This record gives sequence, structure tokens and C-alpha cells, in this order.
Amino acid sequence: MQNIPSQKTVFLIGASRGLGLAMVKEYLKRGYRVIATGRPASTEKLQHVAEASAGALEVETVDITIPEQVAALRARLVDRCIDVLFVNAGVKNDDRETIADVSTEEFVRVMVTNSLSPMRVIEAFQDLVPPTGTIGVMSSGQGSITNATNANYEVYRGSKAALNMFMRTFSVRSAKYPRTLLLMAPGWVQTDMGGPGGRLTIEESIPNLVNTIEAYEGRSGLHYLDYLGRAVPW
Repeated sequence: MQNIPSQKTVFLIGASRGLGLAMVKEYLKRGYRVIATGRPASTEKLQHVAEASAGALEVETVDITIPEQVAALRARLVDRCIDVLFVNAGVKNDDRETIADVSTEEFVRVMVTNSLSPMRVIEAFQDLVPPTGTIGVMSSGQGSITNATNANYEVYRGSKAALNMFMRTFSVRSAKYPRTLLLMAPGWVQTDMGGPGGRLTIEESIPNLVNTIEAYEGRSGLHYLDYLGRAVPW
């Protein structure tokens, strides 16, 4: 499928459910062409959206924790131009676990999924994003060291703080390119991961989050923002 010149292309990683799927629907509503991924065997909802999209949505599969799958996806998309690359990946451990009692295996799972793998995707696909494009990743307000005034969600918070740091160093290494780099904090949203106690519905978070991404188009450098466009302290 080739790009229509008047349409911008958004590439959404981790879009089979929750916030990622909501972003797919929001971008389609705004007239974008979308490439969206889910892990193998998890793209049923995406396929249903694609069937109703009149060709505007392409569905790909990838498990970003497996480098060979990321490389294969990169090869499949080698000739594409991506205006917005956005990585939405996140898992958490048991909320009751602290850094004192989390197992090594669980710690590694969370860090690899939330910190290492999103950066591997960005490193693999950055050259498909033009200088005028945007590269973003779903961070969290929980990744703010300044705002860490309680001891909840230690492992998850650490993974998002690590992600923020990796994006910061990536921004330094790629400073010669004027692309917009975004760390987005969607708020505490009522999803499978966020739970029913979230302060926001998906409908309150995602349209505003996409508004913020659009508003920062062309603003080079790295920005750590919440869904309403407010700066999040590091």
C-alpha cells in the first residue's frame, strides 16, 4: 500500500488494545493513514477496525521484545515514509511488589518491555521519519523522579524513568536532526492495565493526547508532556 500524498502516515507500535487501539481510531478519524502493530495472535480488534477503514489502516504483527521480529518488520517497511512514529508498550508487575522482593525474572520482563524494547524500535525505524516528523513514546507521569513522593509502583516507575533517560540520551545523539521527540504521559486511564479506578476515561485522555502530539509538530527537541500538553517535571 502506497502513501497518498495528501495524507500523513502514523506508525503505532503496540496498538492492539487499550490506549494504542484508541490512538488508532483517533488518527483514522482525523484522516491519517495508519500502520498499527500488535503481537502475533492479538490483532483481532485491529483487523476489525481495518476492515471498516477503507484501506486507511494497515495491520502488522511484531513482538518488540524479540529483535528478530523488529528487524523483519523494518525490512517489510523499508520503503515507507513515516510522519509520526509512536511506540506504546507497557507492562507492570504486581502492584504489591517492591524492588526488595520482585524476582529477577519479573524485573527483567518489565524493564525489557518498557525501556529497552521501545528504544530498539525507535533506533530501527528512525531513518524512516523525515526531519519534519515526530518520534514519540508512551511514558508516564510515574516516570518523573521529581514527583516520586510515595513508594508505590516502584518497578514500573523505574522502567519509565529509564525510558525517559534513554530518550534523553537518544535526543542528544540525534541532535543534528530537527525532529520532534515526545515522551507522553496519558494520565491514569481506565484500561485493563490502569484498572477501573483510573481518574480518566480513554475518551478523556486519547483525543487530548493526539491534540498535543499534533500541536508539537515541528517543535524540535525532546519534550516530556502530559495528555493536555503540560510539561512533566523530570
